[in-house]
Amino acid sequence: MLKTETKILTASQILVKTLQKLGIQNIFGYPGSTVLDFYEELQNSTIKHYLMQCEQGVIHAAEGYSRISANCGVGVVTAGPGALNTVTGLANAYKDGFPLLLIAGDINSSLNGKDAFQEVNFPEVVKHCVKSVFKISDVEEIESSILQAYLIAMSGKKGPVVIDIPSDIFLQKTEYKDLGLPMDKVDVLSDIDVSRALEILKNAKSPVIVCGGGVVHSKASKELVRLAEVLNIPVVTTMMGVGAFPSTNSLCAGMIGVFGHKLANNLLKTSDTILVLGARFNDRVLTQSEMDDLNSKTIIQVDINSKELIRNLSSDLALNADIKMFLNSLLAKIEADADGDFNYEYECSLDKDFFEDENKVTSKSVAKAINNVAQGIVIATDVGQHQISVIKNFKFEFPGQLLTSGGLGTMGFGFGAAIGASVAMGKKPVILFTGDGSFQMSLAELAVCKRYEIPVKIFIMNNGELGLVRQLQDELYDGRHPEASLCNPDFVKLSESYGIKAERVENYSEILPAIERAINEKAPYLVDFILADNEVV
Repeated sequence: MLKTETKILTASQILVKTLQKLGIQNIFGYPGSTVLDFYEELQNSTIKHYLMQCEQGVIHAAEGYSRISANCGVGVVTAGPGALNTVTGLANAYKDGFPLLLIAGDINSSLNGKDAFQEVNFPEVVKHCVKSVFKISDVEEIESSILQAYLIAMSGKKGPVVIDIPSDIFLQKTEYKDLGLPMDKVDVLSDIDVSRALEILKNAKSPVIVCGGGVVHSKASKELVRLAEVLNIPVVTTMMGVGAFPSTNSLCAGMIGVFGHKLANNLLKTSDTILVLGARFNDRVLTQSEMDDLNSKTIIQVDINSKELIRNLSSDLALNADIKMFLNSLLAKIEADADGDFNYEYECSLDKDFFEDENKVTSKSVAKAINNVAQGIVIATDVGQHQISVIKNFKFEFPGQLLTSGGLGTMGFGFGAAIGASVAMGKKPVILFTGDGSFQMSLAELAVCKRYEIPVKIFIMNNGELGLVRQLQDELYDGRHPEASLCNPDFVKLSESYGIKAERVENYSEILPAIERAINEKAPYLVDFILADNEVV
């Protein structure tokens, strides 16, 4: 038997080879001295690197890429401030459950504890907002650590994992073992539990299904549509579940929550039985009094994350299971049930309470206009009034069509996410629906769109203020608005200074033509919509 030749490689070479084996084709980064050996090795690979303009943008782009590609997003940053700038992005991905690998360079391991330049104990800083942290202390750990980190990121409730690598280890050599990919455990779903869920639904009089982000993660959209239609049960969504159940389906009642659709909230309130699929009932979904009202209802909760089963809800049946697996098992039982009589009390022809056009430039009127020319396009948002407007007024049709920050509410998320999503789709157009406040947190990423020809369509809802802050101040502080107004640049000139076409819209009749021009342009494009005063969502 011929002996296999031993391959002795540097940690950088092993890292690149392992990423390629995991199917990573694109990564986002911002280089610094501690990761330059890795960057040197990247040149010998098939992996495409995108240079972002800020480390926070690195993570948001990696998350946007992850949401669309169904693979891990990957980011690379250097030590100290480079790593620290990723914390918000990592917390965002952790809250919303999207898989990322962050390769964070660190100072030379011989300098630890000596107050060296850019020395920060990053693993200690970040450990509470990621799934796991691997601090590499020996080159022998590099290959197995990357594989384990990937498995952790991609399993259960997915999320970010940090791999912290000192600069000296990148150049150290060891044997490349070409280890196999670690296997995730297979979920087991009890037949008794599925039968119990079916029995509860058969006894229900006015059930409703809550579709959360877990339906997106488990790729269970088709199964959910089938279940709802077979049983004729209306579906409401959380913000993270928007798109997982098509808004054009007659059984879709819209989004629940503080800023949700009235119809959806009313259906939840008047139901007697709730099937909760991958949703967290936090304070933006229900007030405390509304949470207390749930105690009178029968609740079935299904979630891949066991922690969610013990938070907030007092469920009659709580199943720690993959949602797609649960729905398929439930559908099989329904089809085999010769005695299946689901006699509910109400009709399910649901008129959605989309806002009427107002004949003026508002975030709502812009969102509604996009329906006319851009159905099927992915939309990324930032956080604020514009976010609520587009979610409530654009008709999302498929999971992943909406990229938004749900759990953390991160202003500045949208631009990076839009860039990552476009890259994942082979540079197809993506709309960034943003506010002037949010856009100023990430506007430097215009350089990324120009440099790499990424066709993000940037729609700025420009009201010269932090609109949602002003709205809350109107409601709670008698209209006093300390520090809600903004000092904005000329966004059109700014965009043009980067070599990106732009225009300004101030009249209602200009909305649709401007959107059409932006969508038809193959390159990135910016439209600055000057909104009417004091919009409320």
